Amino acid sequence: MSTQRDLWRSELDPERIVQTIVNHWQETEHHEREDVLAVEEPFEVRINGESLAVIMRTPGHDRELALGFLFSEGILSTTDDIEGIESAVDSDGLPLENVINVRLRQPGNAASEASCGLPGGVSFERHFAVSSSCGLCGKNSIASLLQDAPPLEQDTLQVSAETLYMFAQRLREQQAVFSHTGGLHAAGLFSLRGELQLLREDIGRHNAVDKLIGHGLLRKGLPYRENLLLVSGRTSFEIIQKALQARIPYVIAISAPSSLAVDLAEKSNMTLVGFLRGHSMNVYTHPERITS
Repeated sequence: MSTQRDLWRSELDPERIVQTIVNHWQETEHHEREDVLAVEEPFEVRINGESLAVIMRTPGHDRELALGFLFSEGILSTTDDIEGIESAVDSDGLPLENVINVRLRQPGNAASEASCGLPGGVSFERHFAVSSSCGLCGKNSIASLLQDAPPLEQDTLQVSAETLYMFAQRLREQQAVFSHTGGLHAAGLFSLRGELQLLREDIGRHNAVDKLIGHGLLRKGLPYRENLLLVSGRTSFEIIQKALQARIPYVIAISAPSSLAVDLAEKSNMTLVGFLRGHSMNVYTHPERITS
């Protein structure tokens, strides 16, 4: 039996897909064949040259991920806070792979100070790693995790159930890397008319959402007040928190929400939908935004 575990870049998408050899079993028969895997690599975000976070992610749209992550963390609130975004360099001045440095308009050594003086007085003592499977946001306590954020404004937005029923298929049709690997989550930004405006894939659900938010920051598209967010997996508190920061009034998921996600969505005037499958769904909060 082969024990080969070599990985090599795929011609399909060499940045995000690698190939390997697997021993495939069907009933009692087995044979070696090629398989494709979604890439997972560490990505370091630095603030003013000092390391803040290491995020396990799928490469691609890294600047969006960095900015979306910093925005969701409350470290920046607008691109006006940013002086520059650049690849970090080593002692010889050569670019470091998978490391981005965000220069903020903030004097001093931001990452080593107790408080950086940005909105919310963010502490940079919380150096942390973010895995692709969890939404650990680096807060020092549950109290700080449940940070105050203003609820969404009351509105008269409405979307039909029939429009929502089309979302899952439209998202699936555009998941290029998932179609090859089966190993990535996706987040899609839709218009009220049901148009898929932006899609991002990543091995982490939270990363995919951060990339959407980072895109809005870079393109001056935030807030997303008349958009809907569709996520391919379950909905946790962190997903709702990120959507609230971006002022998204609808969050729709293919799978289930958590109890804390439902609680935050209710208090935030956000419409939360789960188990969107075929022509059925569960509406957990603020159903008045959905028409028959």
